[in-house]
Amino acid sequence: MTTVAITHETVLPYPPERVWSMLTERAAIERWLMPNDFEPRLGHRFTFTTNPIPAANFDGIIRCEVVEIDPPRRLAYTWSGGGLDTRVTYRLEPEGDGTHLDFEHSGFDRDNPVHRMAHHGMGAGWKDCWERNFRLRMDEMVGASR
Repeated sequence: MTTVAITHETVLPYPPERVWSMLTERAAIERWLMPNDFEPRLGHRFTFTTNPIPAANFDGIIRCEVVEIDPPRRLAYTWSGGGLDTRVTYRLEPEGDGTHLDFEHSGFDRDNPVHRMAHHGMGAGWKDCWERNFRLRMDEMVGASR
């Protein structure tokens, strides 16, 4: 099995604690990603819900479990649904007055057609998410708290 990942790196003009809250507060996650029942607690099982894709045998539910948490530096959870068993990891490092965010969604099997299709589709989705949704919602949240 040859695995591939979706990655994204960016520097945000906000301190790590603010970025961390966007990654770990249920309402904030819903605004930039999707509805969820996340809790920032090791071992917590939660779900994301989105539109089903019957042709891909995906019921619209992503089942997850928090497998690593080190506030405000590192968060990882499993991501299972539609034939995938993958992992999402966020790493935050202070950079000047801001935060360097390193994102990785790993565990896609390049030899599996379902994984290849998901990697391609989710790669575009995550890119859009990071370049538009996350930054926009982060700016709204920070602007509202000033």
